[in-house]
Amino acid sequence: MISMETPAKIFSCTQSTELANAIAAKYGAEIGKVNFSRYSDGEFQPSFEESVRGARVFLIGSTNPSSENLMELLLMLDAAKRASARHITAVMPYFGWARQDRKDKPRVPIGAKLIAKLLETAGATRIITMDLHADQIQGFFERPVDHLYASTIFLPYIKDLKLTNLTIASPDMGGSKRAYAYSKFLSSDVVICYKQREKANIISHMELIGDVNGKNVILVDDMVDTAGTLTKAADLMIERGAISVRAICTHALLSGNAYEKIEASKLEELIVTDSIPARISHPKVKVLSCAPLFADVMHNVHSNKSISSKFIM
Repeated sequence: MISMETPAKIFSCTQSTELANAIAAKYGAEIGKVNFSRYSDGEFQPSFEESVRGARVFLIGSTNPSSENLMELLLMLDAAKRASARHITAVMPYFGWARQDRKDKPRVPIGAKLIAKLLETAGATRIITMDLHADQIQGFFERPVDHLYASTIFLPYIKDLKLTNLTIASPDMGGSKRAYAYSKFLSSDVVICYKQREKANIISHMELIGDVNGKNVILVDDMVDTAGTLTKAADLMIERGAISVRAICTHALLSGNAYEKIEASKLEELIVTDSIPARISHPKVKVLSCAPLFADVMHNVHSNKSISSKFIM
């Protein structure tokens, strides 16, 4: 008798090899073989070195800059589609271009919507991602989106710190919902930073809403790019009497001189996930793996089981 069970196969984009290997190990599977051919002008072409016909294919790749990372994922999706894979799941620990979720001024694109359409057109039948910059990005897709929360990773770590007089802080008004969700589970107070920007990544003014005097503060955000906001907020809170300031940020972009800013700041610790490969190791940066979370969700998706237990927030 011929078995009709759909096999699961896991493949990695080149930018996420280390994380993909960790996910596959937790899943209990081998990473599939993919070959990348490159032309002298930089153009590249992925090819699966094994059959994916009728399989459920998981393609693991974060789409952090450069744009080659996104293009690589799109080409692999297209290759899987044309190779007759039955289900094609794009596993995107970090969903790039998510900050462009709306028109905040005239004559600009909605980049997140464009990326969603590109992924679907390329062949993705399902998306698994974590801590989108804006929850409403899920609505840009016509395919199922499993939006995971890194709170399932961070909350046990925070509880193990056993901090007294704990206060959760949001580095801006937009992150207040996330901060309140953490404070609910930790039974803590909340403070919010109000900031004004001159332009992207440049803060002209910051003010604190709430009292941090005598508190151990944890800043909560979905990503850290230049680290300008976090370090400025940490220094401001120490000035206002905070005992210590830590930050938890799911996606560690850490571009430009971010590490230098962190080193020079009053920030005691920055806790991140490995959704994006770290450029360097730094004593103030603690990396927690998201591999077990993604492996569990992929298992449940393949087995058609509920994943609601993975949503703390």
